Amino acid sequence: MNTIKEKRAIQYLKTFEPTNEPYYLCYSGGKDSDAIRILAELAGVRHDTVHNLTSVDAPETVNYVKSQKNIIIEPPKYKDGKRITMWNLIIKKMFPPTRTTRYCCQFLKEGGGKHRVKITGVRWSESRNRKANNDVVNIIGKPKTTLKNAEKAGVNYRQNPKGSIVLNTDNDESRRFVENCYRTTTIMINPIVDWTDDEVWEFLHHYGCESNPLYHCGDKRIGCIGCPLSGAKNMQMDFKRYPRYYQAYLRTFEKMIEVRKAAGKPDSEMWNSGEAVMAWWLGL
Repeated sequence: MNTIKEKRAIQYLKTFEPTNEPYYLCYSGGKDSDAIRILAELAGVRHDTVHNLTSVDAPETVNYVKSQKNIIIEPPKYKDGKRITMWNLIIKKMFPPTRTTRYCCQFLKEGGGKHRVKITGVRWSESRNRKANNDVVNIIGKPKTTLKNAEKAGVNYRQNPKGSIVLNTDNDESRRFVENCYRTTTIMINPIVDWTDDEVWEFLHHYGCESNPLYHCGDKRIGCIGCPLSGAKNMQMDFKRYPRYYQAYLRTFEKMIEVRKAAGKPDSEMWNSGEAVMAWWLGL
């Protein structure tokens, strides 16, 4: 186990701890979120551990999350208070989520903890995109305002391709900047951003965390059932394992087609039935 990275991650969490409310710890039920949950406990920082109930989590994941102590389970909601689910979201958007247009993540996973300092399990090794866009501290807000405030505070930062800024150090200026601006921005602390898969597993085993049972079934990553980011092959495997979700997607696609027709969307031979939309979605 890499004790240097562990101690450094704990120090990050202590350094940027909010003074007037707990951290908002984003807990998915996967190995990375287990790691940040344990780190927050080791650091002794105040934190609310929150799981956003997406409506398309695997039953094993939901049961695992419920088995953990002190987890706040919150279904995401629209501004009017109505619950957001994958099913009403697809109908609202009038097309299924894709690898390039994953609106589902924004609504189902990223909406919670507004104006809170969040702890996430984002890691560089997950993808090149995460390597380019993330570091220990990410600040997301109105680009011009955020950059102006960063310059005024004299912090060391870089701007990522998405327009938000990434702090390059954890010095006193960065700490004060985070403390002063989090009410008008989204701030994410990523304490395991530079950890490898092996380091995460070694850490979890050291602290006796058995992790989500899906890992013991051979799954490499834990995500939503039917997530397009996992690829068509894995999507098909998901639907074989969870046929009820397959049927739920089909029913939703049928309703989506009706909504598209009512909205005057052009007809498409590829999208003339739920089965046709599913075949297009899976690339069949």
